[in-house]
Amino acid sequence: MSKKVFITGIGIICAIGNNVEETLKSLLAGKSGIGEITRFNTVHKGIIPMAEVKLSTPELLTELGHADSDSFTRTALLGMKAAKEALKMAGIQNTKEYKTGLISATTVGGMDRSEGFYASYLADPGSGRLRDVINHDCGDSTERIAHELDISDFVTTISTACSSSVNAMMFGSNLIKTGQLDRVVVGGTDSTTRFTLNGFNTLMILDKTGCHPFDDNRAGLTLGEGAAYLVLESEDVVRKEQKKVLAEVSGYGNANDAYHQTASSPEGTGAFLAMSKAIAMSGLLPADIDYINVHGTGTQNNDLSEGIAVERLFGEHVPPFSSTKGFTGHTLGAAGAVEAVISILSLQNQVIFPNLGFTTPMKELRITPVTVSSQRGVETHCDVETHCNASLLRHVLSNSFGFGGNNSSVVISMNNDQ
Repeated sequence: MSKKVFITGIGIICAIGNNVEETLKSLLAGKSGIGEITRFNTVHKGIIPMAEVKLSTPELLTELGHADSDSFTRTALLGMKAAKEALKMAGIQNTKEYKTGLISATTVGGMDRSEGFYASYLADPGSGRLRDVINHDCGDSTERIAHELDISDFVTTISTACSSSVNAMMFGSNLIKTGQLDRVVVGGTDSTTRFTLNGFNTLMILDKTGCHPFDDNRAGLTLGEGAAYLVLESEDVVRKEQKKVLAEVSGYGNANDAYHQTASSPEGTGAFLAMSKAIAMSGLLPADIDYINVHGTGTQNNDLSEGIAVERLFGEHVPPFSSTKGFTGHTLGAAGAVEAVISILSLQNQVIFPNLGFTTPMKELRITPVTVSSQRGVETHCDVETHCNASLLRHVLSNSFGFGGNNSSVVISMNNDQ
């Protein structure tokens, strides 16, 4: 059985880039992907911003070689693009060479196609096309991604709200550690839809000026879309194939505080437990964590609850932290994988990407996020009570907390074996 789980490939498409290279360029430039809604008509256009992928659905179909097909959801297409990039980076051409799986996360599923069916049905109940709703379920995008990658040994879908794709990483890591798979592609994908826009607006947690995580004047989140996938491989495969390793999944934890259907507990109990479990599994101490990519949605409840949990766990020595949702928006089921990819880019480039939109410290917390891009070995911006140093980034803790109290954290570490 494999004791370690290595990351050998990553792929991403989001509001700030159509691939890893473009995404990194935007992160380094401090370029946000939040803007006006353009992908569909809505009464909220010009009022509520979103973070949209710049490629249209027809453009995605053409790029993926399915220009003549009308059977793909946008969710599936985004996932296919990111997953193919991850496999290519990992140098995998034959997915049948080793036992290979796919664990894909989503919350929206094929809702973008279902909305088209609903509109046509309201106009004329006899005109609705069944093929516009058979893609509705979350598993449809997973099956189509698996087919595109030619993966059949193990295929499953996870949908646990905003922690979905970190849970996919956890499940995939367990399958490798127990010897059930040699390789597994893990991640998540979600597209923007009217359903999610109207749903979150009904909850009154959308910020009309764009999200401002951990700012005292924060007013809510900004919805985004995108996909990100990581290729996980066992120690044996990495050694045998002499693979280049990007990073290691060194620890992970999941906890559920069962406090409320949508709100986190005021004490941050679930977040505290998830982070504690992840760090304990990695064999590290809290003091060994060099950076936290926080969940940081920008809502009143989440940021306070997560901040309290971070202060409780790290005490007087909170490492530098930031939310990157000011770049990508909140990509829901894809968020954990999107931020895991960004965390790997932080390790590779030895840079902490800033918490965009922050101006005023939260009065309930003593900590503040990193607000300017900070290179290791270069002066960083830190709160007076926040522990900072110029040493290497070695271990990143990435948080993803979902509705229903499903909280997950993962520790991603530099590989010391190469």
